[in-house]
Amino acid sequence: MVREGSPCWTQKCRGLLLGLLVILILGAVVVLSAVVLARRREPPAPLPQWKGRGSTAHLREILLGRCFSYAGLLHPELRKDCLKIWEAFEKAFISKNPCNITEEDYQPLMALAAHPIPCNKTLLWSKTNELAHQYTKVRGDLLTLEDTLLGYMADGLMWCGSPSSAEMNYQSCPHWRECANNPNSIYWKMASRIFAEAACGVVHVMLNGSISQPFGNSSIFGSVEVHHLNPKRVHLMKVWVIHNLSAQSSDSCSKSSIKELKSILEGRNIAFSCKGDHRAVQLIQCVGNPEEPACRAC
Repeated sequence: MVREGSPCWTQKCRGLLLGLLVILILGAVVVLSAVVLARRREPPAPLPQWKGRGSTAHLREILLGRCFSYAGLLHPELRKDCLKIWEAFEKAFISKNPCNITEEDYQPLMALAAHPIPCNKTLLWSKTNELAHQYTKVRGDLLTLEDTLLGYMADGLMWCGSPSSAEMNYQSCPHWRECANNPNSIYWKMASRIFAEAACGVVHVMLNGSISQPFGNSSIFGSVEVHHLNPKRVHLMKVWVIHNLSAQSSDSCSKSSIKELKSILEGRNIAFSCKGDHRAVQLIQCVGNPEEPACRAC
């Protein structure tokens, strides 16, 4: 008989304890493996369905390529870190509710990508997207928001995420009118505000005279940019009201919406001037439509 406390008894207890420990470890491994396998078998949570188009395919590559092109080739003096800019961009919306994005989410990105805007070079626009950018490309003496790094990188792209996924939603994203605080609307409103705040000297604006209200309070120009011009830095706004070449000529500068814009600016101590169908812009229109009656005099 082996007595308690003898060497043989101690050795026997140690053996039993070691055996129990091995059994417990093996049991824990089996349970953990079963949990992992079960999770792998579970289908990923379905992404919400929105009314807007999904995130642009190859978004990372496109945005990084544009950043490297802008900061490395077009404006190497800016010395921007495009990888950090991408990381801040992605962090602003990934794994978040696409209808609950805030300005704070984008603040690090805006700080990394911001750069000075020369005085007298700002061109704002509303409902004249294509023509405004044709003008800046030909003349080269004015800058739109899309000619800055923030605008150049994101122009024409779409992006959003989902709180249930660490990936982008390539199926659909909220439409601008579907929810106000979506990733795209917050981005463009912030970038537009920064662009307007940086303006100085004379600010030019290109509006569409072929619609009933060339100036609209709900547009980004009317709701954001006009109200964030700094009267201490901007002394004059020159408005060009441009008509389609086939439209009948009219005095759009006397329309009520333009008068409303003038009133807003004068209330903020910014001088105002308005001109219909600026000739330099009309000549650019005529390049693509040389047979229009308005172009024959050329």
